[in-house]
Amino acid sequence: MDWNTLISAKRFGLEEFHRERHENRSEFQRDYDRLVFSAPFRRLQNKTQVFPLPGSIFVHNRLTHSLEVSCVGRSLGNDVSKAILSQRPELGQSFLSEIGSIVSAACLAHDLGNPPFGHSGERAISTFFSEGKGMGLKERQPNGEQLTPVQWDDLTHFEGNANAFRLLTHQFEGRRKGGFVLTYSTLASIVKYPFSSSLAGNKSKFGFFTTEEESFRRIAEELGMKRLNEAPLKYARHPLVFLVEAADDICYQMMDIEDAHKLKILTTKETKDLLLNYFEEERREHIIKTFDIVSDVNEQIAYLRSSVIGLLIQECTRAFLDNEESILEGTFNGSLINHISERPAKAYGHCADVSMKKIYRARDVLDIELAGFRIITTLLELMIEAVRFPEKAYSQLLINRVSGQYNIKAASLYERIQAVLDYVSGMTDVFALDLYRKINGNSLPQIS
Repeated sequence: MDWNTLISAKRFGLEEFHRERHENRSEFQRDYDRLVFSAPFRRLQNKTQVFPLPGSIFVHNRLTHSLEVSCVGRSLGNDVSKAILSQRPELGQSFLSEIGSIVSAACLAHDLGNPPFGHSGERAISTFFSEGKGMGLKERQPNGEQLTPVQWDDLTHFEGNANAFRLLTHQFEGRRKGGFVLTYSTLASIVKYPFSSSLAGNKSKFGFFTTEEESFRRIAEELGMKRLNEAPLKYARHPLVFLVEAADDICYQMMDIEDAHKLKILTTKETKDLLLNYFEEERREHIIKTFDIVSDVNEQIAYLRSSVIGLLIQECTRAFLDNEESILEGTFNGSLINHISERPAKAYGHCADVSMKKIYRARDVLDIELAGFRIITTLLELMIEAVRFPEKAYSQLLINRVSGQYNIKAASLYERIQAVLDYVSGMTDVFALDLYRKINGNSLPQIS
């Protein structure tokens, strides 16, 4: 793959109107601004990251997480572009200097497709089709409709990353062609798994639904991404995906530990020990001396966390530059975080183990996952029943509840199911809970 073609300012959906703009913002900075001002991005403020929103102690939600990932991604992108340009000044006429802007925009968008209630929301949707009442949709329907094997794979492997690509590129009812009309490079940088659901296997990871396959193909071919397989479709990752992934890996690990400390799931000593393990003795002693100056415990942890993030940015930048050739060849395996130096790699692995045992299995986290699973499953049962049998009186009530942007009355069963998934996955935690209560008769609207 070639940097000269990998970075393009062409906008998806407006190719025929593509023109060079003369303004202070670059096309990639416009991507960033467009995302910040969008409704799906605002809704992230009420979507669970890991912990249920406790009110009295502020912890991270999807919005704050995305903003932090964007900051780290910008640093990674800027460091990589400076290093590459210093070695290959002939690339100075390309858009290589814009890598930081592209990665920061892609980081903003990386979680836009995630449903309510964190990763349990993704599992709830997938298992509704693979284990729940949705299993019956695999068979031929009374009206003769039947989902194709690829469509069934889409549903049973529902993935937030693929849903984000759909949200950004799909033309919803009454909206303009091209979805968000982002640049090709920003869109390609979001797709961590550039292949169809047929290749997802047991990991339930893929990059685009059947309905968006040709959109992704168009982007990949325009950017010169390496095609690895035609049917099922599979490409090598766009190189900037590795930087977006690294920014996410760095932030969720560090911020989940800081949140766990604030919620007293981890003690101050446990938290300090986990984070100090990243550093050699000399650097560790310097950090500890700083604690004598800053007495506030939360400020100490914040300083320590920022120091670790700085170290991991350096390490992931080095890993990218060391492996640039294989990344461009499409042969690089794994994530950048798996290619960092021994000491920080060991510390990162230890943090991951502790997070799994003490944070992700904490009672409050499991409770919100259980509740979310039940809420989403119930909404899917009722909404999909409604689009299957729209002539029923109760179905009409539910269908009328759905925004007109979703093609809930589409001709094909698959498109109607997708419209339901678009609707449910776009909900905030609070909206989903409120609708669940109203449907079940546990809550009634205020009538004046």
